[in-house]
Amino acid sequence: MTSPEARSAHNLPERSVSELSADLKRTVEETYARVRVRGEISQPKLAGSGHCYLRLKDDTAVIDGIIWKGSYQKLTIRPEEGLEVIATGRLTTYPGRSSYQIVIDSLELAGEGALLKLLEERKRRLAAEGLFDPARKKRLPFLPRCIGVVTSPTGAVIRDILHRLRDRFPLPVLVWPVLVQGEGAAQQVANAIAGFNALSPGGPVPRPDLLIVARGGGSLEDLMAFNEEITVRAVAASRIPVISAVGHETDTTLCDFAADLRAPTPTGAAEMAVPVRLDLLAQVRDDGQRLQGATRRLLEDRAMRLEGLSRGLPPVDRMIEDYAQRLDDRWERLGTAARVTVDRRAAAVGQLGARLRSPAEQIAAKQGQLAQAAQGLGAVVRYTLKDRDARLAAVSGRLRPDAVARDVARHQRDVTALWFRLGAAAGRSLPEADTRLKAAAERLEANSYQGILDRGYVVVRDETGQVIDSRAPLKGGEAVTLQFRDGTATAMVTGSETPRRTPPRKAGDTRQETLF
Repeated sequence: MTSPEARSAHNLPERSVSELSADLKRTVEETYARVRVRGEISQPKLAGSGHCYLRLKDDTAVIDGIIWKGSYQKLTIRPEEGLEVIATGRLTTYPGRSSYQIVIDSLELAGEGALLKLLEERKRRLAAEGLFDPARKKRLPFLPRCIGVVTSPTGAVIRDILHRLRDRFPLPVLVWPVLVQGEGAAQQVANAIAGFNALSPGGPVPRPDLLIVARGGGSLEDLMAFNEEITVRAVAASRIPVISAVGHETDTTLCDFAADLRAPTPTGAAEMAVPVRLDLLAQVRDDGQRLQGATRRLLEDRAMRLEGLSRGLPPVDRMIEDYAQRLDDRWERLGTAARVTVDRRAAAVGQLGARLRSPAEQIAAKQGQLAQAAQGLGAVVRYTLKDRDARLAAVSGRLRPDAVARDVARHQRDVTALWFRLGAAAGRSLPEADTRLKAAAERLEANSYQGILDRGYVVVRDETGQVIDSRAPLKGGEAVTLQFRDGTATAMVTGSETPRRTPPRKAGDTRQETLF
């Protein structure tokens, strides 16, 4: 007798393998038309056709995946071995191997990918507000009087910054200790920046001229305190210029965009903050020498110009000699004319007197004529003197010796001022040069051969006076001269040609050894 299960099985329609595979493919694609799968990429392979084959796996399962050529070219990240991603696509089957797979349309990093997307969105929003605008960035002071550092007080970062500042240009440093990662770190960093800005200039605690916000390298999660909006806004609102030195050279945070300057490392921030003191001293010394040379050339040029002006200007007395001579000539001519006029008038008086009928009338008439002649003579004299004074005034106005005197006085004052400045500069330089000369003389005296003789050494000379500096030329019976510090002595060379070995000196023996 046949069981009900057997009779039911006989009633099922028969299907081919292809029909069953097509049904499964349709069911899977309709049920999982859009899925997101999180897993670790394994065995990625790019075929010659441009399609990418890979596997997604977790702790207990594996699923095959394929990325068609068109989708692969649009991916923002490339599949790599061991990369944890979130794959978005659809499920399908492959009847040729009786397997199912996911057709991937897009990939994003799992965990960190979402974090990066958040940071990118925050960056765009803050940039739209103008917080990253290069026009609002402040210039760093060339030589700050005090530097404020916002970092952890226990890490290697603060030691590197202080060490580099001490090597380049030692100056006061204020450290505001904060947490650089973890809960509350962002708030502490923002409070530290605001606290430095709240310090009043001239108060008991000096207000820094420059701030350095620094920490060492780490993962993206470790650096999140410097990507928080509160930290970025505090950096952007700081009235004190800020250098961001967060992480290593490849690390980038939102604080780097808001800061006035980004340093690749905390040590690099210290190098950007201050110049090298020795370089500044060398520059000042070079500028001083150039200034002295320019002053010397200026004095020489002014002296040459003054000498040239003095050669081109004739003496004042020579300029007025011709006019003085002309004045004397006119005066002599005026005196002669007066005498001639008097003589002429006297003759006329004589002639008139002969025609007078009485002496009294003649005298009276002559007196009147003489008075008229005297008045005329006085007018002539006055006119002549007035004309002479006018011509002399005109000539003296054209001469203008006062302008020449003013130029000469001005150049004399310039030369006197430059002479005093040169004397003051020489007064400052001579003591220093004298000190160096004395020091050189002392070193020269200490290294002279007379100084060596004073320490107990002897100069040996042969009969011709030549200095003997080795034993080779010495022969038995030859006379030599020994020069000590207080005089000379004569000695005779004795012994064999072979040098003797001098026994070692005992401790405490201060006697001078023999030379031969």
